[in-house]
Amino acid sequence: MGNILYIIAVILVIAWLVGFLGYSAGGLIHILLVIAVIAVLLKLISGRRV
Repeated sequence: MGNILYIIAVILVIAWLVGFLGYSAGGLIHILLVIAVIAVLLKLISGRRV
């Protein structure tokens, strides 16, 4: 499950970079970036507990 979250986070960050450079998706890309950061933080937090 942790690997899936990490992969999704990486994909969302890449999508944010593409959207930021293209500037076509507006606020949706920033929401995706926030979700990606939260997913990475959850992985880091849950990884330390295990």
